Amino acid sequence: MDAATSPVLFAASLAGGLFLGMLFFVEVGRRVGVRRQANDEAGTGAVDGAVFALFGLLVAFTFSGAVARFDARRDLITKEANAIGTAWLRLDMLPAESQPPLRKLFRDYLDARLSTYRDVSQRGTTMAEYDRSIAIQNEIWKQAVSASKAAPSPAIATLVLPALNDMIDITTTRLMSSRTHPPTVIFALLFVLALGCSFLAGVGMAKSGRRNWLHMTAFAAITAVTVYVILDIEFPRLGLVRVDAADRVLVELRQSMK
Repeated sequence: MDAATSPVLFAASLAGGLFLGMLFFVEVGRRVGVRRQANDEAGTGAVDGAVFALFGLLVAFTFSGAVARFDARRDLITKEANAIGTAWLRLDMLPAESQPPLRKLFRDYLDARLSTYRDVSQRGTTMAEYDRSIAIQNEIWKQAVSASKAAPSPAIATLVLPALNDMIDITTTRLMSSRTHPPTVIFALLFVLALGCSFLAGVGMAKSGRRNWLHMTAFAAITAVTVYVILDIEFPRLGLVRVDAADRVLVELRQSMK
């Protein structure tokens, strides 16, 4: 199993385990329901409804949050491209002799940024490229400050340096965005509630007197697939739902840097 597919298989394994666990708890709930009917127990419908409602809300908010974070990460790529592009254009205001080395650093910097997010499953390579981009950032800043001092007008520094600062700041913003996920306890609660609802669903099915495999399987499968999609969207550089297409704007910017 290669590193590129392991995250997909991990999420699929969790979803598969949830599917089997839900089927198991449905069956356990059905048997408990049969015994409960024999003892003539009733009056728990309100509790069942409350638990199912809580599970539905948790799924909805978790899914909505994952999509919002996916869109935010994609938007940050566009913002970084704009920041780098603006800083690149403002190099024109610096003294002519200082521009060639800075433009070369910009090309190297963008190459490092693209490599950082090309395959995040290779953590060692990813961190090495990230560290390289930070080192290039520092060198760009030093050379830009020096060139701004040599510029004919002090106003040039007020235009060039803030653009470079925005370009540097977006790096940290993207890094923190990629690390932002719901607390692990939220996912744990999601799994626990899914199993609990399966148990309650099994208790409710006991009234029919026989197993309804279609409903049992459909309930477990739909829930497991939904949880898988949530996990997949939460890690858009590792799964099937990917944000890589948004990198095209950075690739096109790099191609324009002649």
